[in-house]
Amino acid sequence: MSFDGIVTKAVTDQLKETIVSGRIAKIHQPFPTDLMMTVRANGKNHSLFFSVNPSFARFHLTNIKFENPQEPPMFCMVLRKHLEGSILESIEQDGLERIITFSFKGRNELGDVSYKKLILELMGRHSNIIFLDKENDVILDSIKHIPPSVSQYRTVLPGQSYKEPPHQDKLNPLEMNEELLLKKLDYNRGKMDQQLRDQFSGLSPQVIKEILYQAKFTNRDTLPPAFLKVLAPVREQNYAPFMITNSAKDAFSVIPLDHLDGDRQQFDSVHEMLDRYFVDKAERDRVKQKAYDLERFLRNEYQKNKKKIAKLENTLKDADKAKKQQKYGELLTAHMHLVKPGQKEVSVIDYYDPDQKEITIPLNVQKSASDNAQQFFKKYHKLKNSVAYVEEQIKVATKEMDYLDTIIQQVEIASTRDLEDIREELENGGYLKKKSSGKKKKKPSKPTVDRFVSSEGVDLYVGKNNKQNEYLTNRLARQDDTWLHTKDIPGSHVIIRSQDFGEQTLLEAANLAAYFSKSRMSGQVPVDYTLIRHVKKPNGAKPGYVTYDNQTTVFVTPDEETVRQLKLNTEK
Repeated sequence: MSFDGIVTKAVTDQLKETIVSGRIAKIHQPFPTDLMMTVRANGKNHSLFFSVNPSFARFHLTNIKFENPQEPPMFCMVLRKHLEGSILESIEQDGLERIITFSFKGRNELGDVSYKKLILELMGRHSNIIFLDKENDVILDSIKHIPPSVSQYRTVLPGQSYKEPPHQDKLNPLEMNEELLLKKLDYNRGKMDQQLRDQFSGLSPQVIKEILYQAKFTNRDTLPPAFLKVLAPVREQNYAPFMITNSAKDAFSVIPLDHLDGDRQQFDSVHEMLDRYFVDKAERDRVKQKAYDLERFLRNEYQKNKKKIAKLENTLKDADKAKKQQKYGELLTAHMHLVKPGQKEVSVIDYYDPDQKEITIPLNVQKSASDNAQQFFKKYHKLKNSVAYVEEQIKVATKEMDYLDTIIQQVEIASTRDLEDIREELENGGYLKKKSSGKKKKKPSKPTVDRFVSSEGVDLYVGKNNKQNEYLTNRLARQDDTWLHTKDIPGSHVIIRSQDFGEQTLLEAANLAAYFSKSRMSGQVPVDYTLIRHVKKPNGAKPGYVTYDNQTTVFVTPDEETVRQLKLNTEK
């Protein structure tokens, strides 16, 4: 489901009721394409979130907390200079287009009243946030700069006059009635979904499918009433936000969509629904982009070790020939009198064969019988000695693969903050080259581990990478706390920070361990639990690696909704 014109209108309508006339308190830019604005309205702080991410462009109020960069980007600094302390006077949407204008009233450095506009254009990869002087529509700055070399239609740069995106000359579906619909649509031409898409603004494919579903037959009698029925909640601002989950794809909407099957979850506000839908998807997208090179490096290293083990195992097969070389040497020593100079091979009785059959021994014509025997013994000792070395190398490579597999799993569940811990660990381990900077190296910061609260009110802590796991298990946890980890599966360390808890808390903690593991998409995942006193880190072991005993195993199926609820419990 796309963030279409209807969802845009729902967000705009609810923002008008919530934050218009509010004062801008703080402005942050946590990511290059995202903006956070704190608006003080009706005695409460509201976090207004904007994103022009190509895949997840949107805006809404949010309860999600983001980590801000130490140095704010230039766009953020420009907005702070002009907007902090100003009043948000209005929010207007251009019909059902995804273009929204935020108007502000404030004062400049001289104390004179000034008017500014922030225009949010939600247009997929062309999305942008543009900041203007309202009096002359001159661009003060934008979150994305568009020079003439990128777009010949319009330039988006500071100092340039603002030019609207190209108009598509589509009709506003909310201004339609049955009479107009009868005139605008050709009921004999077919391809009604394409006609609706070409004629009207703001309609996503899902809404068009719903109109056709309600109409049943695309004729003059059924289509106009279905069209008006589907869009009636939008005209009346009677929104019913919900999310639907099915095997094909998750979707969200602010109006009923009867043609979709799946599990439905209702929300009190469109903002809550959008928070729920986008938070994980947007975060995973950011991590995927940031971790692309890192993950590729880890997978390449994993494959290198896999190929190395295959080669070593072939060497072991060659080592099996050691006994054969010994046998040749001993038989040749016993039959030297049969060997004549220049002979390529010799057939002798195999004393080791119960049937005393003959065996043919290949010879080096350049060597004597004695030298040939010694050559066989040398090969025997060389192959025999190589077995121990090869077996040790296989163990080392296998451990390396296990370690890399663990890191790959940690990257898959990492937040952008967690990635820095993982990079630091790989740099310290010599896998990655340390980035040199002229700045003095800061003292290592204490890792931040994720906190959850069980339904029984018990604190649960999760380490999502080796640095966090090490800190959680070896420093934060107490001797009588309960430690959990997936059995023989890469995953997170989980701590139950209490000695007094029920079975429900144990199962919820096990759910966290299973969810933040390589088996998060599996069913009936085995999770071991034991007291911290039984968890040890071997000397010289890699970060996060531990051994444990006195464990008990439970089986759980990872459930994302349970994990989300445990996180929400921390806010109560």
